[in-house]
Amino acid sequence: MISTYELGRQPFGLASPAAWLRREGWDVQCVDTAKDRLLEASLTAADLIGVHLPMHTATRLAAPLIQKARHVNPTARICAYGLYAHLNDAWLRSLGVDEVLGGEFEADLTEIARGMAGPRDSPDPCGPGESANSPISAVTRHDAVPRLHFLVPDRSGLPPLSRYATLHVADGTEKVVGSTEASRGCKHLCRHCPIVPVYQGQFRVVQREVVLADVDAQVAAGAGHITFGDPDFFNGPSHSMHVVDAVHETHPDVTYDVTIKIEHLLRHRDLLPRLSETGCAFVTSAVESLDDRVLALLDKGHTRADFFAAVDVCRAAGLALVPTFVAFHPWLALEDYCDLLDTIAALDLVGHVPSIQFALRLLVPAGSRLLELPDLRVLLGEFDPVTLSHRWTHADLRVDALHRDVTELVGTRLASDRLTVFDDIRALAHQRAGMPLPPPAANSARQIPFLNEPWYCCAEPNPDDVRLI
Repeated sequence: MISTYELGRQPFGLASPAAWLRREGWDVQCVDTAKDRLLEASLTAADLIGVHLPMHTATRLAAPLIQKARHVNPTARICAYGLYAHLNDAWLRSLGVDEVLGGEFEADLTEIARGMAGPRDSPDPCGPGESANSPISAVTRHDAVPRLHFLVPDRSGLPPLSRYATLHVADGTEKVVGSTEASRGCKHLCRHCPIVPVYQGQFRVVQREVVLADVDAQVAAGAGHITFGDPDFFNGPSHSMHVVDAVHETHPDVTYDVTIKIEHLLRHRDLLPRLSETGCAFVTSAVESLDDRVLALLDKGHTRADFFAAVDVCRAAGLALVPTFVAFHPWLALEDYCDLLDTIAALDLVGHVPSIQFALRLLVPAGSRLLELPDLRVLLGEFDPVTLSHRWTHADLRVDALHRDVTELVGTRLASDRLTVFDDIRALAHQRAGMPLPPPAANSARQIPFLNEPWYCCAEPNPDDVRLI
Protein backbone atom coordinates (compact mmCIF):
# COMPACT_ATOMS: atom_id res chain seq x y z
CA MET A 1 0.00 0.00 0.00
CA ILE A 2 1.47 3.32 -1.12
CA SER A 3 1.02 6.94 -0.05
CA THR A 4 2.86 9.71 -1.87
CA TYR A 5 1.88 12.76 0.19
CA GLU A 6 -0.59 13.47 2.97
CA LEU A 7 0.25 17.01 4.17
CA GLY A 8 3.09 15.92 6.42
CA ARG A 9 0.88 13.50 8.33
CA GLN A 10 1.44 9.81 8.95
CA PRO A 11 -0.99 8.43 6.34
CA PHE A 12 -4.38 7.53 7.80
CA GLY A 13 -5.21 6.41 4.26
CA LEU A 14 -2.75 3.53 4.66
CA ALA A 15 -3.25 2.74 8.33
CA SER A 16 -7.02 2.34 8.10
CA PRO A 17 -7.26 -0.12 5.16
CA ALA A 18 -4.15 -1.93 6.44
CA ALA A 19 -6.13 -2.87 9.55
CA TRP A 20 -8.93 -4.31 7.40
CA LEU A 21 -6.60 -6.31 5.14
CA ARG A 22 -4.43 -7.64 7.98
CA ARG A 23 -7.61 -8.74 9.72
CA GLU A 24 -8.28 -10.88 6.65
CA GLY A 25 -4.87 -12.50 6.90
CA TRP A 26 -3.00 -10.47 4.30
CA ASP A 27 0.65 -9.52 4.67
CA VAL A 28 0.52 -5.74 4.18
CA GLN A 29 3.52 -3.50 3.60
CA CYS A 30 2.84 0.25 3.90
CA VAL A 31 5.20 2.62 2.09
CA ASP A 32 5.02 6.41 2.46
CA THR A 33 7.14 7.65 -0.42
CA ALA A 34 7.17 11.15 1.09
CA LYS A 35 9.51 9.63 3.69
CA ASP A 36 10.94 6.39 2.32
CA ARG A 37 12.05 4.99 -1.02
CA LEU A 38 9.73 2.54 -2.73
CA LEU A 39 11.84 -0.52 -3.56
CA GLU A 40 11.20 -2.34 -6.81
CA ALA A 41 11.35 -5.66 -4.96
CA SER A 42 8.28 -4.62 -2.96
CA LEU A 43 6.33 -4.01 -6.15
CA THR A 44 7.35 -7.24 -7.86
CA ALA A 45 6.41 -9.33 -4.82
CA ALA A 46 2.92 -7.86 -4.40
CA ASP A 47 -0.33 -9.53 -5.46
CA LEU A 48 -2.36 -6.41 -4.70
CA ILE A 49 -1.06 -2.81 -4.87
CA GLY A 50 -3.17 -0.03 -3.37
CA VAL A 51 -2.35 3.66 -3.96
CA HIS A 52 -4.01 6.30 -1.80
CA LEU A 53 -4.90 9.51 -3.68
CA PRO A 54 -6.50 11.97 -1.23
CA MET A 55 -5.40 15.15 -3.00
CA HIS A 56 -4.18 16.61 -6.28
CA THR A 57 -0.49 16.73 -5.39
CA ALA A 58 -0.53 13.12 -4.17
CA THR A 59 -2.14 12.01 -7.44
CA ARG A 60 0.41 13.68 -9.68
CA LEU A 61 3.24 12.26 -7.61
CA ALA A 62 1.71 8.79 -7.88
CA ALA A 63 1.63 8.63 -11.69
CA PRO A 64 5.22 7.42 -12.26
CA LEU A 65 4.91 4.96 -9.37
CA ILE A 66 1.77 3.42 -10.86
CA GLN A 67 3.42 3.13 -14.26
CA LYS A 68 6.48 1.51 -12.72
CA ALA A 69 4.34 -0.92 -10.72
CA ARG A 70 2.47 -1.99 -13.85
CA HIS A 71 5.74 -2.41 -15.75
CA VAL A 72 7.58 -4.52 -13.15
CA ASN A 73 4.54 -6.52 -12.04
CA PRO A 74 2.09 -7.03 -14.93
CA THR A 75 -0.04 -9.55 -13.01
CA ALA A 76 -0.60 -7.50 -9.85
CA ARG A 77 -4.04 -6.04 -9.16
CA ILE A 78 -3.58 -2.27 -8.84
CA CYS A 79 -6.19 -0.24 -6.97
CA ALA A 80 -6.28 3.55 -6.68
CA TYR A 81 -8.51 4.90 -3.94
CA GLY A 82 -9.45 8.24 -2.41
CA LEU A 83 -11.04 11.51 -3.50
CA TYR A 84 -8.76 12.14 -6.46
CA ALA A 85 -8.91 8.55 -7.61
CA HIS A 86 -12.64 8.99 -8.16
CA LEU A 87 -12.07 12.30 -10.01
CA ASN A 88 -9.42 10.82 -12.32
CA ASP A 89 -10.86 7.39 -13.05
CA ALA A 90 -10.21 7.25 -16.81
CA TRP A 91 -6.71 8.72 -16.54
CA LEU A 92 -5.72 6.24 -13.82
CA ARG A 93 -6.98 3.29 -15.85
CA SER A 94 -4.88 4.53 -18.78
CA LEU A 95 -1.82 4.17 -16.53
CA GLY A 96 -2.67 0.56 -15.74
CA VAL A 97 -4.91 0.82 -12.67
CA ASP A 98 -7.46 -2.01 -12.46
CA GLU A 99 -9.81 -0.69 -9.77
CA VAL A 100 -10.74 2.89 -8.83
CA LEU A 101 -12.45 3.55 -5.49
CA GLY A 102 -13.73 6.83 -4.06
CA GLY A 103 -14.99 7.42 -0.52
CA GLU A 104 -15.24 4.84 2.26
CA PHE A 105 -12.88 2.54 0.42
CA GLU A 106 -11.89 0.07 3.15
CA ALA A 107 -14.69 -2.44 2.60
CA ASP A 108 -14.33 -2.39 -1.20
CA LEU A 109 -10.57 -2.89 -0.98
CA THR A 110 -11.18 -5.84 1.31
CA GLU A 111 -13.74 -7.31 -1.07
CA ILE A 112 -11.27 -6.99 -3.95
CA ALA A 113 -8.65 -8.80 -1.88
CA ARG A 114 -11.13 -11.53 -0.99
CA GLY A 115 -11.86 -12.09 -4.65
CA MET A 116 -8.21 -12.72 -5.43
CA ALA A 117 -6.11 -15.80 -4.83
CA GLY A 118 -5.12 -14.55 -1.38
CA PRO A 119 -3.50 -16.28 1.55
CA ARG A 120 -4.76 -19.82 2.00
CA ASP A 121 -4.86 -19.46 5.79
CA SER A 122 -7.15 -16.43 5.78
CA PRO A 123 -9.82 -16.66 8.47
CA ASP A 124 -13.35 -17.47 7.41
CA PRO A 125 -14.99 -14.01 7.13
CA CYS A 126 -18.16 -15.41 8.70
CA GLY A 127 -16.40 -17.70 11.14
CA PRO A 128 -16.25 -17.69 14.94
CA GLY A 129 -16.24 -14.30 16.55
CA GLU A 130 -17.88 -12.55 13.61
CA SER A 131 -21.20 -10.81 13.98
CA ALA A 132 -23.52 -8.42 12.20
CA ASN A 133 -21.45 -5.59 13.69
CA SER A 134 -18.22 -6.64 11.97
CA PRO A 135 -16.74 -4.08 9.54
CA ILE A 136 -17.66 -6.06 6.43
CA SER A 137 -21.23 -6.94 7.29
CA ALA A 138 -21.90 -3.40 8.49
CA VAL A 139 -21.52 -1.94 4.98
CA THR A 140 -24.83 -0.43 3.85
CA ARG A 141 -24.71 -1.21 0.15
CA HIS A 142 -27.84 0.72 -0.83
CA ASP A 143 -26.27 4.07 0.08
CA ALA A 144 -24.41 6.03 -2.58
CA VAL A 145 -21.60 6.22 -0.03
CA PRO A 146 -21.52 3.14 2.23
CA ARG A 147 -21.70 3.32 5.99
CA LEU A 148 -18.84 1.42 7.58
CA HIS A 149 -18.12 0.17 11.04
CA PHE A 150 -14.46 1.10 11.14
CA LEU A 151 -11.49 -0.72 12.61
CA VAL A 152 -8.81 1.02 14.65
CA PRO A 153 -6.09 2.02 12.14
CA ASP A 154 -3.03 -0.21 12.16
CA ARG A 155 -0.01 2.06 11.91
CA SER A 156 2.62 -0.66 12.27
CA GLY A 157 5.30 -0.46 9.61
CA LEU A 158 4.82 3.25 8.95
CA PRO A 159 7.60 5.74 9.72
CA PRO A 160 7.43 7.05 13.32
CA LEU A 161 5.43 10.19 14.05
CA SER A 162 8.66 12.05 14.82
CA ARG A 163 9.45 12.04 11.08
CA TYR A 164 6.29 13.95 10.25
CA ALA A 165 5.00 17.47 10.89
CA THR A 166 5.57 19.18 14.23
CA LEU A 167 3.56 21.79 16.10
CA HIS A 168 5.52 24.92 16.96
CA VAL A 169 4.24 26.50 20.15
CA ALA A 170 4.56 30.17 21.09
CA ASP A 171 7.07 29.45 23.88
CA GLY A 172 9.48 27.94 21.37
CA THR A 173 8.76 24.32 22.16
CA GLU A 174 7.69 21.73 19.60
CA LYS A 175 5.22 18.85 19.76
CA VAL A 176 5.10 15.65 17.76
CA VAL A 177 1.88 15.59 15.74
CA GLY A 178 -0.48 12.68 15.18
CA SER A 179 -3.60 12.73 13.03
CA THR A 180 -6.90 10.92 12.79
CA GLU A 181 -10.42 11.31 11.40
CA ALA A 182 -13.66 11.54 13.37
CA SER A 183 -15.74 11.86 10.20
CA ARG A 184 -15.49 11.85 6.42
CA GLY A 185 -17.33 13.63 3.66
CA CYS A 186 -19.31 16.83 4.07
CA LYS A 187 -22.92 18.00 4.15
CA HIS A 188 -22.09 20.98 1.94
CA LEU A 189 -21.69 21.40 -1.81
CA CYS A 190 -18.99 24.05 -2.30
CA ARG A 191 -18.31 24.16 -6.03
CA HIS A 192 -14.53 24.00 -5.85
CA CYS A 193 -14.28 21.19 -3.29
CA PRO A 194 -13.05 17.74 -4.42
CA ILE A 195 -15.15 16.07 -1.71
CA VAL A 196 -18.43 17.04 -3.37
CA PRO A 197 -18.27 14.83 -6.51
CA VAL A 198 -17.53 11.83 -4.27
CA TYR A 199 -19.79 12.32 -1.26
CA GLN A 200 -22.47 14.51 -2.86
CA GLY A 201 -23.52 16.17 0.39
CA GLN A 202 -23.16 13.10 2.59
CA PHE A 203 -20.86 12.65 5.56
CA ARG A 204 -19.94 9.57 7.51
CA VAL A 205 -19.03 9.26 11.18
CA VAL A 206 -16.06 7.24 12.39
CA GLN A 207 -17.20 5.47 15.54
CA ARG A 208 -16.10 7.25 18.70
CA GLU A 209 -14.35 4.24 20.23
CA VAL A 210 -12.28 3.83 17.05
CA VAL A 211 -11.19 7.48 17.05
CA LEU A 212 -10.27 7.40 20.74
CA ALA A 213 -8.30 4.17 20.39
CA ASP A 214 -6.39 5.66 17.46
CA VAL A 215 -5.59 8.79 19.49
CA ASP A 216 -4.50 6.67 22.46
CA ALA A 217 -2.11 4.70 20.26
CA GLN A 218 -0.56 7.84 18.77
CA VAL A 219 -0.13 9.50 22.15
CA ALA A 220 1.60 6.32 23.33
CA ALA A 221 3.85 6.67 20.25
CA GLY A 222 4.85 10.20 21.29
CA ALA A 223 2.18 12.51 19.89
CA GLY A 224 1.55 15.65 21.93
CA HIS A 225 -0.85 17.14 19.39
CA ILE A 226 -3.54 15.62 17.17
CA THR A 227 -4.77 17.00 13.85
CA PHE A 228 -8.34 15.97 13.10
CA GLY A 229 -8.47 15.58 9.33
CA ASP A 230 -12.26 15.88 9.05
CA PRO A 231 -13.31 18.12 6.14
CA ASP A 232 -15.59 19.89 8.64
CA PHE A 233 -15.40 18.98 12.32
CA PHE A 234 -18.86 20.43 12.94
CA ASN A 235 -20.73 18.40 10.33
CA GLY A 236 -21.67 16.32 13.35
CA PRO A 237 -21.06 18.67 16.29
CA SER A 238 -22.39 16.37 19.03
CA HIS A 239 -20.19 13.49 17.89
CA SER A 240 -17.16 15.75 17.55
CA MET A 241 -17.55 17.34 20.96
CA HIS A 242 -17.92 13.94 22.62
CA VAL A 243 -14.63 12.95 20.96
CA VAL A 244 -12.63 15.98 22.10
CA ASP A 245 -14.14 15.89 25.59
CA ALA A 246 -13.02 12.27 25.92
CA VAL A 247 -9.56 12.97 24.48
CA HIS A 248 -9.06 15.84 26.91
CA GLU A 249 -10.22 13.78 29.87
CA THR A 250 -7.76 10.99 29.04
CA HIS A 251 -4.90 13.16 27.78
CA PRO A 252 -5.27 16.61 29.37
CA ASP A 253 -1.90 17.84 28.07
CA VAL A 254 -2.54 16.88 24.45
CA THR A 255 -3.61 19.69 22.13
CA TYR A 256 -5.40 19.39 18.81
CA ASP A 257 -6.55 21.32 15.76
CA VAL A 258 -9.67 21.05 13.61
CA THR A 259 -11.18 22.42 10.40
CA ILE A 260 -14.60 24.13 10.61
CA LYS A 261 -16.59 26.15 8.06
CA ILE A 262 -17.24 29.83 8.78
CA GLU A 263 -21.00 29.25 8.85
CA HIS A 264 -20.59 26.45 11.39
CA LEU A 265 -18.37 28.60 13.61
CA LEU A 266 -21.21 31.10 13.75
CA ARG A 267 -24.04 28.56 14.03
CA HIS A 268 -22.32 26.68 16.84
CA ARG A 269 -20.58 29.56 18.54
CA ASP A 270 -21.80 28.24 21.90
CA LEU A 271 -19.44 25.25 21.46
CA LEU A 272 -16.31 27.29 20.77
CA PRO A 273 -15.38 27.90 24.44
CA ARG A 274 -15.41 24.12 24.95
CA LEU A 275 -12.98 23.71 22.08
CA SER A 276 -10.66 26.17 23.76
CA GLU A 277 -11.06 24.51 27.17
CA THR A 278 -10.29 21.06 25.80
CA GLY A 279 -7.00 22.07 24.19
CA CYS A 280 -7.82 23.24 20.66
CA ALA A 281 -4.67 25.04 19.51
CA PHE A 282 -6.26 26.56 16.40
CA VAL A 283 -9.19 26.22 14.01
CA THR A 284 -8.62 26.20 10.25
CA SER A 285 -11.41 27.59 8.09
CA ALA A 286 -11.54 27.74 4.31
CA VAL A 287 -12.54 31.38 3.82
CA GLU A 288 -11.36 31.33 0.17
CA SER A 289 -12.29 34.93 -0.73
CA LEU A 290 -13.44 38.22 0.79
CA ASP A 291 -15.51 39.08 -2.29
CA ASP A 292 -19.21 38.27 -1.81
CA ARG A 293 -19.71 37.67 -5.55
CA VAL A 294 -16.91 35.10 -5.61
CA LEU A 295 -18.15 33.45 -2.42
CA ALA A 296 -21.57 33.07 -4.05
CA LEU A 297 -20.03 31.57 -7.19
CA LEU A 298 -18.12 29.07 -5.04
CA ASP A 299 -21.30 28.34 -3.07
CA LYS A 300 -19.36 28.75 0.18
CA GLY A 301 -22.34 29.50 2.41
CA HIS A 302 -20.82 32.57 4.06
CA THR A 303 -20.18 36.23 3.31
CA ARG A 304 -17.40 38.72 3.93
CA ALA A 305 -19.31 40.00 6.95
CA ASP A 306 -19.61 36.42 8.26
CA PHE A 307 -15.84 36.08 8.13
CA PHE A 308 -15.42 39.23 10.23
CA ALA A 309 -17.99 37.88 12.70
CA ALA A 310 -16.18 34.53 12.90
CA VAL A 311 -12.92 36.30 13.74
CA ASP A 312 -14.70 38.03 16.61
CA VAL A 313 -16.43 34.94 18.02
CA CYS A 314 -13.24 32.90 17.88
CA ARG A 315 -11.27 35.58 19.69
CA ALA A 316 -14.00 35.89 22.30
CA ALA A 317 -13.78 32.13 22.86
CA GLY A 318 -9.98 32.16 23.10
CA LEU A 319 -9.52 30.29 19.81
CA ALA A 320 -6.97 31.09 17.13
CA LEU A 321 -8.63 31.19 13.70
CA VAL A 322 -6.44 30.20 10.74
CA PRO A 323 -8.15 31.33 7.52
CA THR A 324 -7.18 29.78 4.20
CA PHE A 325 -7.74 31.28 0.77
CA VAL A 326 -7.96 30.65 -2.94
CA ALA A 327 -5.99 33.82 -3.46
CA PHE A 328 -5.85 33.73 -7.28
CA HIS A 329 -8.95 32.93 -9.32
CA PRO A 330 -10.50 34.06 -12.63
CA TRP A 331 -12.68 36.75 -11.01
CA LEU A 332 -9.83 38.47 -9.15
CA ALA A 333 -8.81 42.08 -9.81
CA LEU A 334 -5.48 43.42 -8.60
CA GLU A 335 -7.38 45.72 -6.26
CA ASP A 336 -9.18 42.70 -4.78
CA TYR A 337 -5.88 41.02 -3.97
CA CYS A 338 -4.68 44.18 -2.24
CA ASP A 339 -7.93 44.29 -0.28
CA LEU A 340 -7.35 40.71 0.88
CA LEU A 341 -3.90 41.61 2.19
CA ASP A 342 -5.03 44.88 3.75
CA THR A 343 -7.92 43.15 5.50
CA ILE A 344 -5.68 40.44 6.93
CA ALA A 345 -3.40 43.17 8.27
CA ALA A 346 -6.29 45.20 9.70
CA LEU A 347 -7.68 42.13 11.50
CA ASP A 348 -4.24 41.38 12.96
CA LEU A 349 -4.20 37.94 11.31
CA VAL A 350 -0.85 38.11 9.53
CA GLY A 351 0.72 35.66 11.96
CA HIS A 352 -2.20 33.28 11.51
CA VAL A 353 -1.87 32.77 7.75
CA PRO A 354 0.90 30.62 6.21
CA SER A 355 2.65 32.53 3.42
CA ILE A 356 1.77 29.85 0.86
CA GLN A 357 -1.91 30.83 1.20
CA PHE A 358 -1.24 34.10 -0.62
CA ALA A 359 0.12 32.19 -3.65
CA LEU A 360 -2.56 29.53 -4.11
CA ARG A 361 -4.43 29.42 -7.41
CA LEU A 362 -7.86 27.95 -8.12
CA LEU A 363 -7.68 24.32 -9.16
CA VAL A 364 -10.33 22.96 -11.56
CA PRO A 365 -10.03 19.16 -11.53
CA ALA A 366 -12.07 16.70 -13.56
CA GLY A 367 -15.64 16.45 -12.29
CA SER A 368 -15.55 19.75 -10.39
CA ARG A 369 -18.82 21.62 -9.84
CA LEU A 370 -16.94 24.69 -11.08
CA LEU A 371 -17.57 23.34 -14.56
CA GLU A 372 -21.23 24.27 -14.06
CA LEU A 373 -20.32 27.98 -14.29
CA PRO A 374 -20.71 29.25 -17.89
CA ASP A 375 -18.46 32.28 -17.41
CA LEU A 376 -15.69 30.01 -16.13
CA ARG A 377 -16.03 27.38 -18.84
CA VAL A 378 -15.21 29.93 -21.54
CA LEU A 379 -11.85 30.55 -19.82
CA LEU A 380 -10.91 26.90 -19.42
CA GLY A 381 -8.78 24.81 -21.69
CA GLU A 382 -9.19 21.09 -22.23
CA PHE A 383 -8.40 18.77 -19.34
CA ASP A 384 -4.61 18.51 -19.06
CA PRO A 385 -3.43 15.00 -18.12
CA VAL A 386 -0.08 16.43 -17.01
CA THR A 387 -1.46 18.87 -14.45
CA LEU A 388 -4.68 16.88 -13.86
CA SER A 389 -6.74 20.03 -14.18
CA HIS A 390 -8.39 22.38 -16.61
CA ARG A 391 -5.87 25.18 -17.10
CA TRP A 392 -7.14 28.74 -17.11
CA THR A 393 -5.64 32.11 -17.96
CA HIS A 394 -6.81 35.30 -16.32
CA ALA A 395 -8.35 37.93 -18.59
CA ASP A 396 -5.97 40.45 -17.02
CA LEU A 397 -2.47 39.14 -17.67
CA ARG A 398 -1.17 41.33 -14.85
CA VAL A 399 -2.94 39.02 -12.38
CA ASP A 400 -1.17 35.94 -13.74
CA ALA A 401 2.14 37.81 -13.66
CA LEU A 402 1.54 38.74 -10.03
CA HIS A 403 0.73 35.13 -9.21
CA ARG A 404 4.03 33.97 -10.71
CA ASP A 405 5.98 36.58 -8.80
CA VAL A 406 4.25 35.94 -5.48
CA THR A 407 4.85 32.21 -5.89
CA GLU A 408 8.55 32.84 -6.53
CA LEU A 409 8.77 35.24 -3.60
CA VAL A 410 7.27 32.73 -1.19
CA GLY A 411 9.42 29.91 -2.51
CA THR A 412 12.65 31.82 -2.01
CA ARG A 413 11.81 33.05 1.51
CA LEU A 414 11.28 29.79 3.34
CA ALA A 415 13.40 30.86 6.30
CA SER A 416 11.72 34.25 6.70
CA ASP A 417 9.02 34.94 9.24
CA ARG A 418 5.45 35.39 8.07
CA LEU A 419 5.32 39.12 8.78
CA THR A 420 8.38 39.88 6.64
CA VAL A 421 7.12 37.82 3.70
CA PHE A 422 3.64 39.32 4.04
CA ASP A 423 4.96 42.89 3.91
CA ASP A 424 6.94 42.09 0.77
CA ILE A 425 3.95 40.48 -0.94
CA ARG A 426 1.80 43.44 0.04
CA ALA A 427 4.30 45.95 -1.31
CA LEU A 428 4.55 44.06 -4.60
CA ALA A 429 0.75 43.81 -4.97
CA HIS A 430 0.12 47.49 -4.29
CA GLN A 431 2.87 48.49 -6.70
CA ARG A 432 1.37 46.33 -9.48
CA ALA A 433 -2.11 47.72 -8.81
CA GLY A 434 -0.85 51.32 -8.78
CA MET A 435 -2.17 51.79 -5.26
CA PRO A 436 -0.40 53.65 -2.45
CA LEU A 437 1.38 51.32 -0.07
CA PRO A 438 -0.08 51.31 3.43
CA PRO A 439 2.25 51.19 6.44
CA PRO A 440 3.78 47.79 7.32
CA ALA A 441 1.55 45.35 9.20
CA ALA A 442 1.76 45.55 12.96
CA ASN A 443 4.02 42.97 14.58
CA SER A 444 1.35 41.63 16.91
CA ALA A 445 2.29 40.21 20.27
CA ARG A 446 -0.33 37.54 19.63
CA GLN A 447 1.56 34.35 18.86
CA ILE A 448 -0.33 31.25 17.83
CA PRO A 449 0.82 27.63 17.48
CA PHE A 450 1.38 26.44 13.92
CA LEU A 451 2.21 23.27 12.03
CA ASN A 452 5.37 23.33 9.97
CA GLU A 453 3.37 21.76 7.10
CA PRO A 454 0.16 23.81 7.01
CA TRP A 455 -3.21 22.78 5.60
CA TYR A 456 -4.28 23.64 2.10
CA CYS A 457 -7.00 22.35 -0.19
CA CYS A 458 -8.81 22.99 -3.49
CA ALA A 459 -6.03 25.25 -4.73
CA GLU A 460 -3.03 23.05 -4.42
CA PRO A 461 0.52 23.74 -5.54
CA ASN A 462 2.06 21.50 -8.14
CA PRO A 463 4.25 18.63 -6.88
CA ASP A 464 7.37 20.65 -7.68
CA ASP A 465 6.02 23.40 -5.41
CA VAL A 466 5.32 21.28 -2.32
CA ARG A 467 8.62 22.67 -1.04
CA LEU A 468 6.83 26.02 -0.66
CA ILE A 469 5.13 24.83 2.51
